[in-house]
Amino acid sequence: MIGPADKPPEFVEALAKGLAIIESFDAGHPEMTLSEVARRVGLTPAAARRSLLTLMSLGFVGQDGKRFHLRPKVMALGSTFYLSARIDELLLPDLRAVVERFGDAASVGTLEGEDVIYVAHHSVQRARRAAAVVGARYPAHATSIGRVLLAALPDDRLDDRLEVLDLQPLTSRTCTDRAELRAELMRIRTAGYATTVDQLDYGITAIAVPIRNQQGRTVAALNSSGYTGLVTPERLIEERLPELRATASHIGRELARYPILGAMLGS
Repeated sequence: MIGPADKPPEFVEALAKGLAIIESFDAGHPEMTLSEVARRVGLTPAAARRSLLTLMSLGFVGQDGKRFHLRPKVMALGSTFYLSARIDELLLPDLRAVVERFGDAASVGTLEGEDVIYVAHHSVQRARRAAAVVGARYPAHATSIGRVLLAALPDDRLDDRLEVLDLQPLTSRTCTDRAELRAELMRIRTAGYATTVDQLDYGITAIAVPIRNQQGRTVAALNSSGYTGLVTPERLIEERLPELRATASHIGRELARYPILGAMLGS
């Protein structure tokens, strides 16, 4: 929930509560009781109950006994963005070209609070590692895309963000030290790319570069990832970095041709 100082006069609390409840369900919380929903969203049980019943009436939430869960209709919200932004037409051809050349997987993501949201993804779907999906949210500090986007923030905004990041270890290699993370982000800002190894999950080694709009502002990031047992950061830098930079530059030019996509990515 946003703070009082950030709310415009026309702010609709009921709508904000409903959206916050939808966002509170994730892989770690696919089903929740009323009290669990209220606690995660920061609402009273009575307010959470009213919002849940409204969402149930609209078909976005279901109930099994005392536990609530999202229903497939929620996917329509994401597909509306996907179709209106013309992701298939504007981003997937570039991602397919990257995957056709290097194999493995490629994604485009944007920064949303403490997380990265994947807005486009393509992979060869190897069974040995889980593939990202469009709409997935991951902690920004543990992903190559997220680190590129954090590094692009002005110093004051970066410091504010670092203060609130939940640096929980996702693997034994996840960076959980704020000073160490900030130092790495400064290196990324200078180098213009980020690499990660087993930060988000075991078996994922990735490299990411910024996607900049025509004003030079980073609005998204592009990555290429592979299985840790088969690739190293050094190999990704040598073999894939030039191609990724060229692809990111092409996507940046496309943002100028299709303002709706640029606006949705935050440009």
